[in-house]
Amino acid sequence: MSTHTLQRTIRASYDTVADEYAARIAGELAHKPFDRQLLDTFAAQVKGHGLVADLGCGPGMVTQYLQDQGVKALGIDLSPRMIERASALHPRATFKCEDFTRLEVLDSQWAGIVAMYSLIHLPREEVQGVLRDFFRVLAPGGLMLLAFHLGSETRHASDWWDRPVQLDFVFFEMAEMLSYVWGAGFDSELHVERDPYPEIELQTRRGYILAKKPNSTLVTDG
Repeated sequence: MSTHTLQRTIRASYDTVADEYAARIAGELAHKPFDRQLLDTFAAQVKGHGLVADLGCGPGMVTQYLQDQGVKALGIDLSPRMIERASALHPRATFKCEDFTRLEVLDSQWAGIVAMYSLIHLPREEVQGVLRDFFRVLAPGGLMLLAFHLGSETRHASDWWDRPVQLDFVFFEMAEMLSYVWGAGFDSELHVERDPYPEIELQTRRGYILAKKPNSTLVTDG
């Protein structure tokens, strides 16, 4: 499947489930103290340094959470219907419909990127290239926070909440994702795993990586 066809399929699937997704997922951060702690750590470091993009923002709960911490945040999602739901739920936040695998952003523009389970529909061979583009748009010293499902499998869904979809959910081992992060040029600041919260989320182990784009250094002759 071509990248264009894949993104069109992902967009159509999330448009189909957007209303149900928002109803079920939009309030989940209230039940995830570990995730809030990581977002607080991230927010404390990027606050006041420029724009932070929440890529694959869904119904916008992370975008709003960051904004509540004083971060200048922008939510970006491929699904127009999901952006409609995010805008309705969080009218004080800013959202944009865009394909984050092809960002129309100049180099070194953003202070941070959050991608919470946003890379899970990409084929493995495309992940490092997308992370390189994240690296490109971040300012030196900019931070990136990733979340993903841990494992080596790929699960296909053709039905989600009794609605027709066509989605592959790709799981990544921590060492694998770290290799993509490092290969894209980032330095990893933190990597951590956790068990799923019972009755709150899909029962899969979760991985998180906090990474930084190195600051530029001036090289001089001795």
